[in-house]
Amino acid sequence: MTGEHVTGQQWTRLVTGVLAPNAGPMTLDGTNSLVLGRPGHGSVVVVDPGPADAGHLERLRSFGDVELILLTHHHRDHTEAAAEFAATTAAPVRALDPALCIGADPLADGEHVEAAGIRLDVIATPGHTHDSVCVHLPHDAALTDPRPGGTMITGDTILGRGTTIVTHPGGSLAAYLDSLDRLAAYGVIPVIPAHGPMLADLAAICRRYAAHRRGRLGELSALLQSLGRAPANDDDLVQAIVDTVYADVDPAIRFAAEASTRAQLEYLAAAPRP
Repeated sequence: MTGEHVTGQQWTRLVTGVLAPNAGPMTLDGTNSLVLGRPGHGSVVVVDPGPADAGHLERLRSFGDVELILLTHHHRDHTEAAAEFAATTAAPVRALDPALCIGADPLADGEHVEAAGIRLDVIATPGHTHDSVCVHLPHDAALTDPRPGGTMITGDTILGRGTTIVTHPGGSLAAYLDSLDRLAAYGVIPVIPAHGPMLADLAAICRRYAAHRRGRLGELSALLQSLGRAPANDDDLVQAIVDTVYADVDPAIRFAAEASTRAQLEYLAAAPRP
């Protein structure tokens, strides 16, 4: 893979981002499809090929022979093109969920994958969805600050802007908080998200995300107390909470606020009582 390429933006020594043309309220500027490989190696790994857009897929193919396709989770803006892209490149598709895999075994937590001249370490990070994974590139480095420690591809577990929705059903706030703790242990390394710009400090953003979630849980607990209600996944209660806690939410993404609220209620319902 060449260091600079007309069809994408080189983010780190081993990663080039190719922005998909699917901008929207939930995808921000669009999905960042990622092309990974050692410079000059010839073959590449593509992470999250994204939407089934002919021009986008052609850009991804232009980097070299696609050796492997990885999916960070099952959401359509990451996976829609996977089967078509696999067919046109003859590359296998791997993901945590076996249902998404084509011609290969599912990824395993802690697995070390060798492809395109580089090493990729798989980290299961459930929370946003049950099948979310992050990928640590231990031998990668930022272009402007090449400190040791590698880089972290985070899918939707961490975004370049804003915060991540914990889907319900399918996601888990308890699992998400555990995943943030696990990622924070990797320290001050660059974050390569599936939406938005690259971030400089994985540990700091994990702490900020966790604090945000716990702050929301505090708001929700106080509201439930004022309403005299126990946490329960009740439609009327969810609507009342969203109207209060997310009063200024864009109607186009109200469904996301509702899903987040349900995930928080599930978390509080399972929490031990004092």
